Amino acid sequence: MVKMGFRWYGSQDDPIPLKYIRQIPGCEQVVGALFDIPVGEVWPKKRIKALKDEVEAAGLKLEVIESVNIHDDIKIGLPTRDQYIENYKQTIRNLAAYGIKVICYNFMPVFDWVRTDKRFELPDGSTDLAYRHEMVQGTLQETLDMVTSQSEGFTLPGWEPERLSDLKSLFDAYADVDEDKLAANMAYFLQAIMPTCEEMDIKMAVHTDDPPRPLFGLPRIVKNAADLRRIAAMWDSPYNGFTICTGSLGENPANDVPAIIREFGAQDKIPFVHARNIKFMGDNGDFHESAHLSSEGSLDMYEIMKALHDVNFDGYMRPDHGRDIWGEVGRPGYGLYDRALGLSYLNGLLEALAKGSADTTETVVMTEELEMV
Repeated sequence: MVKMGFRWYGSQDDPIPLKYIRQIPGCEQVVGALFDIPVGEVWPKKRIKALKDEVEAAGLKLEVIESVNIHDDIKIGLPTRDQYIENYKQTIRNLAAYGIKVICYNFMPVFDWVRTDKRFELPDGSTDLAYRHEMVQGTLQETLDMVTSQSEGFTLPGWEPERLSDLKSLFDAYADVDEDKLAANMAYFLQAIMPTCEEMDIKMAVHTDDPPRPLFGLPRIVKNAADLRRIAAMWDSPYNGFTICTGSLGENPANDVPAIIREFGAQDKIPFVHARNIKFMGDNGDFHESAHLSSEGSLDMYEIMKALHDVNFDGYMRPDHGRDIWGEVGRPGYGLYDRALGLSYLNGLLEALAKGSADTTETVVMTEELEMV
C-alpha cells in the first residue's frame, strides 16, 4: 500500500501547522528535515528526536527525510570529501535510530531546482512556479538575484545564502567537473555509504534533476533513463534507489515517465515518488507547473499512477508543488490547499486502479469457474 505524505518545513519556517496536514484525508506521513543544519555537518540525535516527537504528537509519522544534502566537496571530488562522507554516514546512523526509512537527496551542482517565476499567474487567477529558458541566459549573478528576490523571506532548498554568498568561487571549484567526473564522484559517494545504508535499513533515493538539462555549463547526471541505469549500476542494491519526480522527468518531453517507472519499479529501485503535473509553453523546454489533474497539464497522471500500480509500488509518495489558490500566499510551490487537493486526486486514482484490478481478477476467476461447470 502506498504511504502518502506531505512535505513540511518545520514549525519555525512553515506557515502550515501539522494539525492541518493531519486533516488531509489519506495523509499519514510528514516528509521533513532539519533545514538549519549546515550542509556537511552531522545531524544530532537530539534534534532528530525532537522533530520526530513533534510529528508523532500530531498523529502523523516521520519515515522520510528530504533532504540530507550532499556537500559540494563530495560532488567536486576534493580531498576533504572523505570527512564529509563520514559525517553523512553518521547522520544515516542517527536517522536510523529514530525509524527513518528513506533519505531523499540530489546530486545537482551548485543549484538545486531552478525556476524563473515564483508567482506565474494562470488564467483562473491562481499562481504557480514557472521556468522560461531564455531567462537563465544572463549572468550567474543576475539569475541568483532573480531567484532570491522572489523568495519572499523564505530560505529556498538548494539556494541557501551561505552556499551562494560567493558564487564565483563555487563555480571556479566546479570548473573541471564534467558529466563523467560528476558521475565518478557520485559512484565514490555511493560506494562509501551503501554498506552503512544496508546495515541501518535506510534507502537512498536520489531526486531527478530539475529541470533535466545542463545549466550554466554545469553537468546534470540524473536526467533520463540512461542516467538512472548508470547510477543503479554504481551499487546494485534496493538501497540505491531513486526519487521519481514525475514533474522533473516530465519537463523533458522525450522522457517516457510511465516506462521509467516500470523499468526501475520492477527492480525495486523506487522508494519515493514526487507526483506533480506541468504544462509546456512552446517548444523551448519552457513550462509552468499546474494542478495535478491530467487535464490541467501535459502529463497523463492516470498512466503514471497506473505504472506505479502495475509494479506493485508500496513505497512513499507525496504530492509535489502546488499552486497558490483561494487567496493563499505561502511558501512558493508549497501551499496547503492545492497540494491537499492533489493528494486526494492521487489517492482517488490509486483507489480506482486497485479496485479495478480486483474486479478484473474476480471476473476472470468467475469466468474460469463457469467454464469448468
